[in-house]
Amino acid sequence: MKNRIKELAKAYAPEFTAIRRHLHAHPELSFQEFATTAFIQQQLTAWGVPFQAGIAGTGIIALIEGQNPAAKTIALRADMDALPITEANDVVYKSTHPGVMHACGHDVHTSCVLGATKILHELKDELQGTIKILFQPGEEKHPGGASIMIEEGALENPRPDAILGLHVHPSLEVGHVGFHAGKYMASADEIYITVKGKGGHAAQPHLTVDTILVASQLVVSLQQIISRNNNPFSPSVLSICAFNGGFTTNVIPSEVKLMGTFRAMDETWRFKAHELIRQQAVGIAAALGAEIDIEILVGYPTLYNNEAITNKARDFATDYLGEAYVGETEVRMGAEDFAYYSQVVPACFFRLGTGNAAKGITSGVHTPTFDVDEHAIEIGIGTMAYLATQF
Repeated sequence: MKNRIKELAKAYAPEFTAIRRHLHAHPELSFQEFATTAFIQQQLTAWGVPFQAGIAGTGIIALIEGQNPAAKTIALRADMDALPITEANDVVYKSTHPGVMHACGHDVHTSCVLGATKILHELKDELQGTIKILFQPGEEKHPGGASIMIEEGALENPRPDAILGLHVHPSLEVGHVGFHAGKYMASADEIYITVKGKGGHAAQPHLTVDTILVASQLVVSLQQIISRNNNPFSPSVLSICAFNGGFTTNVIPSEVKLMGTFRAMDETWRFKAHELIRQQAVGIAAALGAEIDIEILVGYPTLYNNEAITNKARDFATDYLGEAYVGETEVRMGAEDFAYYSQVVPACFFRLGTGNAAKGITSGVHTPTFDVDEHAIEIGIGTMAYLATQF
């Protein structure tokens, strides 16, 4: 099986490299992946792979049934959406949609899982159980396409015994993959605070409520929630990233707006911290005579890689690629809506090396110069297909 998958991945690499370039040149924003989903449906139809479209709007669920379909179900997930970024790369497959770019590698994810789908469909008579393929919209935008896919039954009928996902990793050299068992990526919540008070002349602060001062106190004091309340062995981050208020040098404004993000690796601490943020913000504002509105928008949960599934996947990847090409990746405070799947079924989310320092392919995701070494397509196709056959 391993050698057969390697042969097919190598043979199909040019086809799916071309597909990646097509997707890269025609990116679509979250929940607007209309041409992308139509293209994927066209491919699945041509190969004879049964699917259901219209999940979470533009999502697709495809099924590959081998022998004894009820024996087990392994799910593979690919996200399809792009980012509102103007591409700066001068390449033949440069984005043709101004202000929209596949700057997070979802074109690669889709191409790899689509390639694995073709291989697995060709080998279905040699497989046991069912392979469930999720082509998911809206990873980059709250509330996340994964949450909607789950609400609409993507993890039922049949329910996966495990789900696998991959993500490009520009700091990992092409040819390599990386795994991390346990808590892997942080939850991500958005904080919106509005400080209100009587504005007035800067030379008469005693006649005003100094909203700038109140907001400044908040920016500093909120950091103590992490440093004094969180277990230091559990990573957590609170960052205020926007401070908007005032319009001139001699007027204390009547309103200041703060925006930020809160990240955590522990779901219990996460929601305890929300209450502490609210209490501290309200208390400081009251002590200084201001009014305050605070909203904490609950985002993606912690991404948890099931230890047993991830350790097996690492072993299978080692068998497929060789020990020298499989490593450990670091815990990340970034967030991914694959986390929703990981909260429901045993999951493994791993990294696909896409960097090539010698070729100058080093830019990070979410940047205008992000690109990949396209040899990663063959690696991703083959690794995903092989892992799906081994569980």
